[in-house]
Amino acid sequence: MAEQMFEKKAPVASTRVAVHVFLLREDRVLLTRRGPGAAYAAGSWHAGVAGKVDPGEDVVSATVRESGEELGVGVDPVDLEFAHVLHSGEGGQDWVNFFFSCRNWSGTPVNNEPHKHAEIGWWPVGRPPRDMVGYCARALEHTLAGVPFSLYGTAAAFPVPAVPDAHAGGRRPPAPSGR
Repeated sequence: MAEQMFEKKAPVASTRVAVHVFLLREDRVLLTRRGPGAAYAAGSWHAGVAGKVDPGEDVVSATVRESGEELGVGVDPVDLEFAHVLHSGEGGQDWVNFFFSCRNWSGTPVNNEPHKHAEIGWWPVGRPPRDMVGYCARALEHTLAGVPFSLYGTAAAFPVPAVPDAHAGGRRPPAPSGR
């Protein structure tokens, strides 16, 4: 009888959670170029640190762990500044991305995962590379403008204020949320 009660279950939504860090030094941001064999956005620039949150792990612990794994830097949780949350539906996958900025860390950033990343580099904060992953570029723009939340690649629209266009140097309305 108990089996009959649980036979017909509705599909459960599976949302993945990821963390990202923009390491900031003066007026520059550290970015990572994805390797040529990357399954997503091969060859494009991305947040300096990015990774999935493991089961049972909170976003701050994941951020600290990923910073060490990917760039070999030590990050103290008190030095992390919450910057932005971006909900992405790009490619039919549901992701909630937490972005932090960090101005203090220990160690020198190095590419600790050359099998995943082609290189790391410092870029002017207001002029990121044109070949930056779309959702990371949006998150950086919103981080600089102080906008705490956005959508990317979703069917829903969410009104957000205009943010500076990092490539044109002026102001523009945010890109449409839908695909």
